[in-house]
Amino acid sequence: MRVKLMDQFWEPRIRRTVQETIPYQWKALNDEIEGAEPSHAVENFRIAAGEQAGTFYGMVFQDSDVAKWIEAAAYGLRHFPNPQLEAVIDAVVDLMGRAQQPDGYLNTYFSVAEPEKRWKDFSFGHELYCAGHLIEAAVAYYETTGKRAFLDMMCRYADYIDRIMGPESDQMHVYCGHEEIELALVKLFRATNEQRYLRLSRYFVEERGKQPSFLKEEPGFGGTFKDRWFELDYHQAHAPVREQETAEGHSVRAMYLYAAMADLAIACEDATLADSLRRLWDHLTSKRMYITGGLGSQGHAERFTVDYDLPNDTAYTETCASIGLVLLAYRMLQIETDGKYGDVMERVLYNGMLSGISLDGTRYFYVNPLEVHPAVARYRHDMQHVKTERVPWFGCACCPPNIARLLTSLDTYFFTQNGTEIAMHLYAANESEFDVLGSVMRLHTETRYPWDGSVRVQVHADGPIDCALSFRIPSWCRHPRVHVNGEALAPDAVVERGYARIRRAWREGDEIELYFPMVVERIESNPKVRENAGKIALQYGPIVYCLEEADNGPDLTDICFPAESEFAAAYREDVLGGVVVLSGEGLRSDPGWEDELYRPVARRKHSVPISAVPYAFWGNRKPGEMIVWIREK
Repeated sequence: MRVKLMDQFWEPRIRRTVQETIPYQWKALNDEIEGAEPSHAVENFRIAAGEQAGTFYGMVFQDSDVAKWIEAAAYGLRHFPNPQLEAVIDAVVDLMGRAQQPDGYLNTYFSVAEPEKRWKDFSFGHELYCAGHLIEAAVAYYETTGKRAFLDMMCRYADYIDRIMGPESDQMHVYCGHEEIELALVKLFRATNEQRYLRLSRYFVEERGKQPSFLKEEPGFGGTFKDRWFELDYHQAHAPVREQETAEGHSVRAMYLYAAMADLAIACEDATLADSLRRLWDHLTSKRMYITGGLGSQGHAERFTVDYDLPNDTAYTETCASIGLVLLAYRMLQIETDGKYGDVMERVLYNGMLSGISLDGTRYFYVNPLEVHPAVARYRHDMQHVKTERVPWFGCACCPPNIARLLTSLDTYFFTQNGTEIAMHLYAANESEFDVLGSVMRLHTETRYPWDGSVRVQVHADGPIDCALSFRIPSWCRHPRVHVNGEALAPDAVVERGYARIRRAWREGDEIELYFPMVVERIESNPKVRENAGKIALQYGPIVYCLEEADNGPDLTDICFPAESEFAAAYREDVLGGVVVLSGEGLRSDPGWEDELYRPVARRKHSVPISAVPYAFWGNRKPGEMIVWIREK
């Protein structure tokens, strides 16, 4: 399968990521960005390699920032070959090779700062987590370039881990407090066909949650605060994975675990893991997910709390958690073609993930709240994690390279192929190519999605190819239309589990037309989400909208929408690089409150024009307030 994006929405972002973001992030990793928080991540490897004196600097998982950057750059080389960038990666790989220990171990923190504590802190040491990201980077670079040096290094590391950890009596019966290596080992298995990597991944997943837990015996268990938010459920270790019914704990850790479970369900044909994932998915998306696809409502412990606890102004919704949800959704689509997974993947990509990076690709949000009041956020203790402006880098910089690696690999998320069925999950102008029982099928897709719901797919084939083409019918679309060679198909006759599934002998020149009418919709939330009582959000196609102070002035919470008000959608080339803007009428309180804090209800309101812009694009103009959920009169 090969997919080349040629659209006006994603392709420019991928190009910008490769040409602007990746070079910028390399400078950040080398502490060359003025005003950015220092990283020293590359310098740590030089110290570990003995090439310069110094002390380790940064988070215990600082190595993973470099690993994710290499992975992003490797994917980027597929789109835009760049010998200079490839030479930089080769130099970093050489440096890592010199920092690697004779037994295969590679971790700068525990080589430089605390070598005596190697494999002593699985709760927060992140050793296996960092190993996982290094493995993912090595696989990506090998698959892009064919170069084996990095892959061979990581095989030595994985072989060493496999020798000392596992089910045997002379091995450590452990797993990482922060999941990541589990899904990385499946990638390593697929790249090398070495079964021991798959077995080790399965061991780590199935060992998790067994009681009594070794984690509770570690001195570092419970973190700095030693409170209930850092108990076993924080690590998804409160029960064996097949017995877990609800999404708990640190949201990023949970998504990486679930993604690994999905990989194992596929690789091992394990129906029990798939069943567990279906339960967890339904709970996660029906009770603990924001409208933007954001996850993790509480900043303390970066975690889930209880059902329907989805505050807007204190929302944590870490960018990495949204990325993890995309990883999971795509893997669920590989297990089964069901629209509920594609719908969430689309929701996250256009909203909760994309908000984490600025339009120029060089500034970032770690957390993504749905309501921002800059003056309040500066003073309230429970909002100290909320940044009201994107920043050039973080001391904990997990999110920036994570966004980059997702964007540069985004072309791989548009389709899945299962034998003679090809399913299109996301829509963008593209050229795609598939091998169907030895025959080559090419699909040429034209669309202006997500601003327009018309999609036209042309089939190119040397001869008739008998297969099924499935197209996701977005859940936001109320009246879809499907045509094949000009003939209308009844949706009820072809739609199955959210996909229009069309099987026939496809020939050169066949054409599929999909039309998903986009209208401005008012969205309400479950009444159990108490913060949204009496409020609505605006959505146009897959895009969730917000109000910004730049368009509507301050005191956005004073605005309300009359129940009968209507909104017009119009594409504006001059706004935020080109977006559909929603325009309508709202109501504001009459002025005259300067000297009063309370007064008898006067119910005086006056009409004001309102403009709403895509939530993912907020914060790219002058700083100010932002709000997604608006009161309805």
